[in-house]
Amino acid sequence: MNNDDSSYTSFLGTGWSFPPSFGAGGIKMSADETDIHESLHILFDTTTGERFLQPKYGLDMHELLFEPMSTTLRTLLTDRVRTAILIYEPRIRVVKLDIDSPDPNEGTLSIRLEYEVRATNSRFNLVFPFYNSDSNESRGLVAGVRD
Repeated sequence: MNNDDSSYTSFLGTGWSFPPSFGAGGIKMSADETDIHESLHILFDTTTGERFLQPKYGLDMHELLFEPMSTTLRTLLTDRVRTAILIYEPRIRVVKLDIDSPDPNEGTLSIRLEYEVRATNSRFNLVFPFYNSDSNESRGLVAGVRD
């Protein structure tokens, strides 16, 4: 739920909408389940050390970009996601978490999270895609800059 009224309060929480946007009444706010959903996107997309006052906030998936997709890597990522949610998003309970790479050569990884909002027992799903670009694409960009 987006609400332009900054005085709106919610028992699940209220925060700036993500990505931040402004309307005639000021900053657009999100509340309730939408706030939780946006909070999870921010958590998954933030690298640890990126936030000045919370250096441990986020998931450190970028350091694992070139690791082969294996059971060990999936277990490590699953543990990182569960720990980050436990610490930084206590409003939810993880029901199911799957980390999959349908085509490892493509450089994509998907985190499929089924969660339950503790206060309302409502269930939701979140699919977060994580992309790794091919080094050939980078070479093409560098070559294009040099020309």
